[in-house]
Amino acid sequence: MSRFWNKKTRELKPYIAGEQPKQKERIIKLNTNENPYPPSPLIKPFLEDFDTGELQKYPELTCMELRKEIAYFYGVSEENVFCGNGSDEVLALAFQAFFENGASALPLSLCDISYSFYPVYLQMYDIPSKPIPLREDFSTDIEPFLEPSGGVVLANPNAPTAMAESKEDIIRVIESQPDRVVLIDEAYAGFGVESIAPLVKKYDNLLVVGTASKSRSLAGLRVGWAIGSPELIEGLRRVRDSFNSYPVDTLAMKIASISFRDVDTYKKNCEKIVKTREKTVKELEKMGFFVLPSEANFIFASPKRVGAEFLYKKLKEKGILIRYFPKPRISDFLRITIGSDVQMEIFLDSVSVILAENGGSV
Repeated sequence: MSRFWNKKTRELKPYIAGEQPKQKERIIKLNTNENPYPPSPLIKPFLEDFDTGELQKYPELTCMELRKEIAYFYGVSEENVFCGNGSDEVLALAFQAFFENGASALPLSLCDISYSFYPVYLQMYDIPSKPIPLREDFSTDIEPFLEPSGGVVLANPNAPTAMAESKEDIIRVIESQPDRVVLIDEAYAGFGVESIAPLVKKYDNLLVVGTASKSRSLAGLRVGWAIGSPELIEGLRRVRDSFNSYPVDTLAMKIASISFRDVDTYKKNCEKIVKTREKTVKELEKMGFFVLPSEANFIFASPKRVGAEFLYKKLKEKGILIRYFPKPRISDFLRITIGSDVQMEIFLDSVSVILAENGGSV
């Protein structure tokens, strides 16, 4: 611990990202929910012809080209769109802009098991919260989210469980909090969930956050967005412009815009992942796993005949990375990103061998 850290820095419990190995040639990465397929093929010729002289200047301040493409895709206006460096930055700005801090503030409602960056934001910005326990089957009990609160944050689909809420339930939450922001994190919505972004035209308290990292295969680009009423978008701008008014770089804006125009690649990649996901679930269930229903590009599965941590370590020895969370209620589960068909076949074969060698079911 550094003697130069302030009190806030000493108390912080930072988000722990999935392992990014330096040796990648013989590693199968199923631990960070990256897309196994390349992004739009239209990106490569653009990069080959790109005038590097454009990098001498600051990026276009309003990110208008990308905002227009996102707005067209979701059926909203560019005035409803905000862009940032990945959805994590957009989320951080939203927590600062819309949720009150201090002991006297109404607590923010969110699931007790969800994206593990949310508690970091809560601690960083001193926002009180009311974690609402998921049911025993890991589904969300919507009723507590209808009670008075300082705002609501829901990931849909949820992470790490991969389960999704119905549009009807989300609307109930939005309508129950007319004077508070309801933030819906749609990082994984491309794999089975209909986006509720168009509802921002009806509900001025709704903010929908998305990312190009998952369904658009652009995790290395770091582009995220929020869709909401002009009032909410202006709130995000005010916070952003208080410390960095040029967050999205020129190349990122142009490449993400190309990706949004190439709807065919987006749909084909998502469809391939969904098909592989369903096949993987069936094979794991045959091996005795309990697998939660998934609407994401990953699954949350519990190996019933060997320990989750044991299987995680054994797979790592074989060069296959998945995610294990040593936390209450979910320590018997593993989060497994859906890779390509070839990657998942290697994963399933390795699981079968490990189970056979350790008295498990095959």
